[in-house]
Amino acid sequence: MIRINLLGQVRPKAAKQAVPLEATVQLLFFIVALALALVVIGVSYYQQKRELDATNNKILALTAEKQSLQQVKQDVDRFQSQKAVLQQRIDVIETLQKNRTGAQELLQMVANTVVRVDALWLTSLNRDGSSLTIAGEAGSIDAVANFLTEMKRSGYFDQIELKEAKENDIVPSVETFAFSLTASVAGVQPSSGTPSSPSKTGAPSSAAPPKGRI
Repeated sequence: MIRINLLGQVRPKAAKQAVPLEATVQLLFFIVALALALVVIGVSYYQQKRELDATNNKILALTAEKQSLQQVKQDVDRFQSQKAVLQQRIDVIETLQKNRTGAQELLQMVANTVVRVDALWLTSLNRDGSSLTIAGEAGSIDAVANFLTEMKRSGYFDQIELKEAKENDIVPSVETFAFSLTASVAGVQPSSGTPSSPSKTGAPSSAAPPKGRI
């Protein structure tokens, strides 16, 4: 539709509405604040991501180290078990060796004492730790007394106590006496200078020839 101005007057142009300055400033501040917020969020996100990556890498490294340490622990436990088994075997061998050596030394000590007494022999010898129980036969009561004296002089024995000494009739034509006693192995060996002590090799001294039986 065509409009015709019949009045001949120029129509006034519509005036442009001005934007308030306060609103412009507020909009500008909002945009700047939004931009700053986005920057802060971006920087924070980047830092958090970097810390998260570092933490994940550390976790991976610690996990690998843990697995390695677990393997080392298993190896150590296995070595400890092997060591315990070997130590147990060594202890058994040392105990057997000690018992064997102790039995030999004990027999030598008893033999060194018996050979110094006339008409006396042993029928049994039992050991329980350091305690000894000895039984034997003698041709006289004096031989039993001499045996006790020699045991005390030897320095090998301690806490010697005669339990029984009586005449028996195993051989009617021969007078014999059965005896039993208890003693303990002394902790201190006698010195080599005493007359009744054995020589360094553990054998009886050549100056004292064998007199009895064991």
